[in-house]
Amino acid sequence: MNISQAAQTVGLSAKQIRDYEKIGLIRQPSRGANGYRLYQESDIKRLHFICHARQVGFPLHDIKDLLALSDNPNRTSEAVKSLTGRHIARLHDEIAKMQAMLRLIEGWYHQCSGSGISDCPILDGLAAPVCAGRNDDAQSCKAIDG
Repeated sequence: MNISQAAQTVGLSAKQIRDYEKIGLIRQPSRGANGYRLYQESDIKRLHFICHARQVGFPLHDIKDLLALSDNPNRTSEAVKSLTGRHIARLHDEIAKMQAMLRLIEGWYHQCSGSGISDCPILDGLAAPVCAGRNDDAQSCKAIDG
């Protein structure tokens, strides 16, 4: 199948597929007499793997490692689990940061009267020096910044 058919089958754009080729996540496909890329079933399976790994948030460098592990018949599940555990830890960190952001902005939102007056805790909060001596938001800022 050609690149547009492969892209449609997997749910990626042709550009994404070409980018994955450039960085070595998938092999350079053979070409037909017309010069078009020709993708085999094994290429499609690999693209599905990459697509699914991206959907669960793996960064490209981890996907490259996961593909290498998948290609290695002598791999251990320990290596795969370790890499996945690091990714899970990163996701937990990101979730904690997002929850801290949400608490901070919800606090400003609930303090705002939303009336016809010009005083607005949301704008005041956004204009405040970030974490500079503000004890009330210091914990939230630390969580957001890591």
